Amino acid sequence: MGTVVQKYGGTSVADVDKIRNVAEKIIATQVSGTDVVVVVSALGGTTDELLEMAYELNKDPHDREMDMLLATGEQISIALLCMAIAALGQDAISLTGAQVGIVTDSSHTKAKIVDVSADRIVDELEKGKIVIVAGFQGVTDDNDITTLGRGGSDTTAIALAAKLQAERCEIYTDVDGVFTADPRVVSDARLLKVVSYEEMLEMTATGTKVLQVRSVEYARNHKVVIEVKSSFSDAGGTVIKESDEMMEKAIVSAIAHDLEEAKITIFGVPDRPGIAAAVFRALADAQINVDVIIQNVSEKGITDISFTLPASDFVRGKQTIEELVKDLDARGSAFDEDIAKVSLIGGGMRSHPGIAARMFEILAENKINIDMISTSAIKISCVIEEKDADRAVRALHDGFNLKDADGLSSGA
Repeated sequence: MGTVVQKYGGTSVADVDKIRNVAEKIIATQVSGTDVVVVVSALGGTTDELLEMAYELNKDPHDREMDMLLATGEQISIALLCMAIAALGQDAISLTGAQVGIVTDSSHTKAKIVDVSADRIVDELEKGKIVIVAGFQGVTDDNDITTLGRGGSDTTAIALAAKLQAERCEIYTDVDGVFTADPRVVSDARLLKVVSYEEMLEMTATGTKVLQVRSVEYARNHKVVIEVKSSFSDAGGTVIKESDEMMEKAIVSAIAHDLEEAKITIFGVPDRPGIAAAVFRALADAQINVDVIIQNVSEKGITDISFTLPASDFVRGKQTIEELVKDLDARGSAFDEDIAKVSLIGGGMRSHPGIAARMFEILAENKINIDMISTSAIKISCVIEEKDADRAVRALHDGFNLKDADGLSSGA
């Protein structure tokens, strides 16, 4: 008998009726002759409510205590889901991350999985039970509870699928799958049937919120096939897997955009070896991820350094740089939270010149100014003003004809 891992997000279990709907889906999978392991997020809105309460009591709560608090959300949802399954006549058991042996490092609120011991899950499956696991959480070697960051339940599910050598990992959410652009912004965005790990990593890193980026990395490293589906429809969804020669490689597969970005610039930095290292070492030590980086051409022995970072890290990033400016004897710094990043992603871009030029032309035709540019083999990202983001996405989607499945394809 094969094993399937299913993950249900918070919107899928937001109320009693939706929990019953999920229970019925799970039972139908088991009745079809498959062992089922289910990973569940906290009920929709629960995490935000807990965060609001925490910050009302303490504007700078300790990360360890935040993990203790936020991990309770998933424990509520797994218990309720088990009760719903039992009411429908099937046997299920709920387990926390610690109980199934998800061991993490000690980076509270952003922990990384270092080991998974699924012996308890295997034992329960052999008893014929459906196993319901709390997503988003783990435990350190010192038995401290940790959480895996926003979207961490995706990583829990894929890590378990890898350990159990599951046939696939089904991610159920409130959208039908992965689209050529955010359908809330582009009304004729098209559902993608198949996406490679490489493309999905770039899409996730540049703003597509369907999956957590670390979960896609984990799936790629362990060759876990992912299916992204809706909890509320029977649409086909999107399969995410390793690229092969038979897969059609679109020149441009999708447009991603991210409004949760900020930019920091350090002016008048002495242009000498070790300065850039000092800047980005300080940010790394503050646990801040940096994305686009630009250093201007040196003039009279000084230069400017600009970079983008997640908006959630902006306050810590600003504090870090303000302290560093004095140490570096720089002239000053500037901070901008009103930016957005718009990106083209496509596996066929590496072999087709002119894509960047066309992107810049489309933005220019729509009078959208580009502030920063970043590229990889299959991605081009532009930092623009936040107010222009939706317009840029729609213009690029139309300009590259992504509503048409044959719009920009490089063939097999």
